[in-house]
Order: sequence, then structure tokens, then C-alpha cells
Amino acid sequence: MDNARGRAWSWHKQGLDGSLAGSDAATVLGAAGWARSVGGANPYLTLFARAGIRRAAADAAVATLKIHELPTARGCTYVLGAQDFAWALTLGQGAAEATLKVLDKLGVARAEIQSLETEILRLLHDSAANGLGALDPHQLKHQLGDAVRSLGEEGKKKGASTTLPTVLGLLQADGRIRRVPINGRLDQQRYAYTAWELPAADESPEQARAKLMENYLGWTGGATLKQSQWFTGFTVAQTKAALAAINAVEAQPKIIEPMETPAADAPDLWMLPADIETVADFEAPQEEQIQLLAGSDSLFLLRRNAADHFAEADRGRQLLSSTLSLQADLPDHPIVDRGSIIGLWQYDPGRERIAHWLFNAPTDAVKQRILEVEAFIREDLGDFRSFSLDSPSSRQKRIDALNNAADGAQPCEN
Repeated sequence: MDNARGRAWSWHKQGLDGSLAGSDAATVLGAAGWARSVGGANPYLTLFARAGIRRAAADAAVATLKIHELPTARGCTYVLGAQDFAWALTLGQGAAEATLKVLDKLGVARAEIQSLETEILRLLHDSAANGLGALDPHQLKHQLGDAVRSLGEEGKKKGASTTLPTVLGLLQADGRIRRVPINGRLDQQRYAYTAWELPAADESPEQARAKLMENYLGWTGGATLKQSQWFTGFTVAQTKAALAAINAVEAQPKIIEPMETPAADAPDLWMLPADIETVADFEAPQEEQIQLLAGSDSLFLLRRNAADHFAEADRGRQLLSSTLSLQADLPDHPIVDRGSIIGLWQYDPGRERIAHWLFNAPTDAVKQRILEVEAFIREDLGDFRSFSLDSPSSRQKRIDALNNAADGAQPCEN
């Protein structure tokens, strides 16, 4: 099956068709979905691809708390807009509280945890009052002294060498403190902490789950039950309750691609009622719409369905002996046209260029967009890391493979 219309529908719902051009960062993240961070550059490219937002503007939005990186769905960190801070933060509290069970098993009493919370808050409030700003973990540990307990070798085995990270996580999940990027950048995982008094969410846990589901289906344009559960981390019962609360409609996949005959066992999609009406009249764009995206872009990550974005003719493409469409997550960043992956790329900082492999001969639009994104990365970011431990040396094998694949196909000269 080839679902070009379905890919274009997802592209449209993600605002990659130009519909978010000129929007501010919070609006983009609210409309297209929260940007996965993990110390990589995805949040910056998310904003640049959809609205042309440069790094300086994104960093300014972070500094003024118009957008922020917070732990939310599944306890994972995303960059989201201020309109979502309070209720989205409640979704990650369960993951933060689960870490307490590890400390319980290591013999740390809840009273000790509460005492450490009090001391951390005192230090952060004092630091702010004295104009000293945020404190990094090393500074906190030094000033807290014996209030932070080492948990020895047994703690290290369980991922908790001291009590400090768990307590910082609990305070962050409650909105009592927040992490501040030490150099103001989202793509370098070095943080300090400052006191925060985020107002409590108005939503109950059930309402917060329903709100996330409504946003999620709006961002994706439709998702299966399994995909919805993966992103939200909800149980089956919670997922079904959230879908019912927003009057989501269960529809067969052919509603998005009417000309297809879906497989008999293809799972139904859950969609918002408004999208059921809109998709009936949706027409895929006729002109090229080229974007270079991160492999963790919301277009793919929200449903973890990168394989669905390969056209039928490209599903057998291989790189380093791996069939791309058979991998849950893309090994390289995609070059995309109206939702269809048409090539792969990595940034080569040594040569200050984008190494890329296009499945077919490049058009002028493809060449132009590669140059534009290349300039954005070179001028604004300096490098394009997928995650905090990514480095030019760690991706050199991928860069070489892309260059070799391009040499064996039809290269796109910059």
C-alpha cells in the first residue's frame, strides 16, 4: 500500500505545510506538538522548519518562560509552551514519584527526603534573594553538605548514587523548582536550578489525561490505540476513558486514504470529530514542500511510525546493511516532501556542510532547502546533535555512509 495522502495529512496537521509560518514558539509547540529534547537540537529545527524561528528568538522565549523544557508524558522531557506548563507537568509526576521506591529500598526514610526538599528550597530562595541566580548540582551538593546522602555501590547499581537527583526531580515535577540551561541553550544538557512557584493545575488527573489526548490527536490527525498509549503512557483503561471524554471517533484507515483497501487487520484510527469532517475534503499539495527535520521530530516521534513515511518504492532502501523502513527509529535525519521521506542527512561540522543521500535526483527546491538548513545550523547552532552524547566523531560512520550512498546514486551538489 502507498498512503501518500495520509502522509500529506500528517504533514498538514504538523504545520509543515507553511500554515505556521510567522508564528511564535509557544504557538508552534501548541499546534504541532511538544518538541522532544534529550539535549539535542530537535527543538530548534522544529521551530525553524515550521515558522522560520532562529535560535536567538527561541533562546529568548526560553529566557522569558514563554517556552520551557519540562518532564511530562511518560516522565520524558519536552519543550512546550507556557499555556501547557501546569497541567502538562502533572502528567510526569508519577514517574518522579516512582523513583522514591528505589530510595525506599535503599533505606531512605520519607522524613529525610522532606528535610532535603526544605533545604534545597531554602538555598534556592536565598540565592535568588541575594542576586546569585540559579545553582547547579555541584553547588547544591557542596552547600547542602551532609544533608545529601551517598547511597554507595548498591545505590549506583540502582541508578541512585545520592539522594539529590531524586529530590530535585520531585521538586521539579511539583513546579517548585525548574531547570535553567546554564548557557541558555536547549541543545547542551548542562543545567542549574532555581526556585519556581508555578500555580497548581486547574485540571484533575482525569482532565489532564483527556487534555493530552485531545492535543495528541490534534497533533497527529489520528492515531491507533497502541500509538496513543505509547506516547501518553496511559493504561488501557485510562486511554479509553480519555478518548471517551473528548468524544474521539474510531475510524478505519481508509478515511484518510479512500482509494486504498487497508489490510483486514489494520487497526482503526482514533480521530477528533472535527478532523473526521476536515479530512474528507483534504487534498494533498501538488507542489513540493521540502523540509529537513530531526529524526525525533514530532512528525515521526508522536506515533513512532517513521516506516509509514516511506513511499512504497523506497521501503527497501538500505544504509549500512539496515533496511530503513524496518527500524522503529530513523538512524539519520530525514529529508521530507509533503510527509514522504525522500532522503537522509547528517551535519558534518568539520566541513560545515550537510552530508546527505537523496533517493532520487534532486530538484531545485530540494537543493535550496538543503542550503538554507545548512546555513541555519552553521550560523545558529554550530553543530546538530541528536542527543546529549552525540558528537561529530560518534556520527562519522553515518556521515561517511551517507556520502558513499550519494556517490553511488545521483549526488546533490551544494
